[in-house]
Amino acid sequence: MSLAVDLASWALILAGSFFTVVGALGLVRMPDIFTRMHAASVTDTVGAGLLVLGMVLQAGISLTALKLAILLGLFFFTGPVVTHALAQTCLHEKIEPLLADDPAAAD
Repeated sequence: MSLAVDLASWALILAGSFFTVVGALGLVRMPDIFTRMHAASVTDTVGAGLLVLGMVLQAGISLTALKLAILLGLFFFTGPVVTHALAQTCLHEKIEPLLADDPAAAD
């Protein structure tokens, strides 16, 4: 494997790890379920995508790379669908998002 491909793959893997950690911190720091879902879903989808792309570069042209590409498509499809379903369930259960002008949001 050439040095350029190796460096690019590790850069993608490190960037994906960074986005995944930021998403995990968003789960801890955000005040309500809706902002937590947003922080986690966006950053985890990007993080998983970058991780898988880095692994595809490491695998080269092979059956493993094809399987990783299929996994990437699965991530990009299921992540937003699950987040949307969870948000709809929260709205159905009358869980209201915190608003900036809400006195309860000042806590």
